[in-house]
Amino acid sequence: MPMKDERGDLDVSEVVKPVQATLSSLKMLDVGKWPIFSLCSEAELQLVRQACVFGSASNELLYTTVNDEIFVLGTNCCGCLGLGDVQSTIEPRRLDSLTGKKIACLSYGSGPHIVLATTEGEVFTWGHNAYSQLGNGTTNAGLVPYHISTNLSNKQVIEVACGSYHSLVLTSDGEVFAWGYNNSGQVGSGSTANQPIPRRVTGCLQNKVVVNIACGQMCSMAVVNTGEVFVWGYNGNGQLGLGSSGNQPTPCRVAALQGIRVQRVACGYAHTLVLTDEGQVYAWGANSYGQLGTGNKSNQSYPTPVVVEKDRIIEIAACHSAHTSAAKTQGGHVYMWGQCRGQSVTLPHLTHFSSTDDVFACFATPAVTWRLLSVEPDDHLTVAESLKREFDNPNTADLKFLVDGKYIYVHKVLLKIRCEHFRSSLEDNEDDIVEMSEFSYPVYRAFLEYLYTDSISLSPEEAVGLLDLATFYRENRLKKLCQQTIKQGICEENAIALLSAAVKYEAQVMCISLNTSFFHLTLKKKSSLP
Repeated sequence: MPMKDERGDLDVSEVVKPVQATLSSLKMLDVGKWPIFSLCSEAELQLVRQACVFGSASNELLYTTVNDEIFVLGTNCCGCLGLGDVQSTIEPRRLDSLTGKKIACLSYGSGPHIVLATTEGEVFTWGHNAYSQLGNGTTNAGLVPYHISTNLSNKQVIEVACGSYHSLVLTSDGEVFAWGYNNSGQVGSGSTANQPIPRRVTGCLQNKVVVNIACGQMCSMAVVNTGEVFVWGYNGNGQLGLGSSGNQPTPCRVAALQGIRVQRVACGYAHTLVLTDEGQVYAWGANSYGQLGTGNKSNQSYPTPVVVEKDRIIEIAACHSAHTSAAKTQGGHVYMWGQCRGQSVTLPHLTHFSSTDDVFACFATPAVTWRLLSVEPDDHLTVAESLKREFDNPNTADLKFLVDGKYIYVHKVLLKIRCEHFRSSLEDNEDDIVEMSEFSYPVYRAFLEYLYTDSISLSPEEAVGLLDLATFYRENRLKKLCQQTIKQGICEENAIALLSAAVKYEAQVMCISLNTSFFHLTLKKKSSLP
């Protein structure tokens, strides 16, 4: 059950979950942009609903299916696939030890190690553990998922974050727990001794309600419900935003953001991005690839505004394994800056992508995912596809034609948009039934369907009748389609009838073609005679 904050009625999980849902839900994500997915069959890809690509060379993959099964594949460095061995696999293998568990969030370290939280708020870890980053009290590699219960048994974890070799989790009551490598104070304990089990990060966070966490390579960040940002750990590149380069062993507020309400924080390898409630982005830290978006490569130890465009930013993206930054605007534009396939992009660059995830798939090194992807089924219809589906649909139509005793259901506004004849004839017509006797049912239905689909599907003989209609309604494009259909369907049996129709409807180009075709058919017939 969600836990209430003892300092008020705020349920942190209710604050974080809507944001996570917005940031993690992707319509029609093309997972094929990550090369490792090429190891999966088409049938397997159709089942993918969540996915994470990780590893130093983006050689590991974890994904869940529509049946809530978890599969892994890849090089399996340090047992990071959780299969109980260190054998690589190019075929997806089911992670049986987590059967029945649904993933809420996931993060990975450089070892790599994995920290996963379920929808029930449980935490599991596995993989590289030389610095106790698995939180199980040892430094032995974790070959299978380990349920972390120490100090978390009565907590519901709603967000996880990994640095290179340390781990953070956020609970529903706004508390942060940390463990792992601590040479620079990144677990926030006040010392530089490694932390083998989860311990709550206190200090300045003691009476704060945290709503978002993130990790750089060797630093940690937390956003509290008042919009303040607290930082700790390594600061050699100014990635803590404190105006200095000294390490910080306990949480410290970023004073330079006084009066600015931050909603989200994202960390790159050694740089930091924050997103404010006004849609503004600030950046600080390492800038050797232009990852701060300032137009130069100078490090910044204070928050610096990132100028993207007038439209407000609604999403920021970075991950501790890369020097790449990305952002998405309210208008759907995606920008990137920083390392781009080894090159430096020092100012925000407008991409052709619709998702920040694509930036990391195509531009970042390594090409990993910066968050757990959520892939929805391909049920999106284009405008053209939607119109095709609505033709002759009595449930949505507001007009029907009665032809040869049969109804054809259509929409007045579409007919008026698509056909000059209907634009005038339906202008003052309030009837919902129009009787049609000039043309046959197949012909008139084909005409109306053409207005919805831009195509026709008729026999050459029926296309002659449609050609008559197209001539009557002055639909020149439809006339050409009819002529093509007739020409392509000419044979010995129908040649004379089709040629007569062409003459009748003054289809000059078709006449020439039909005459030629008729001539060849005649020659062929003569050559076959004894």
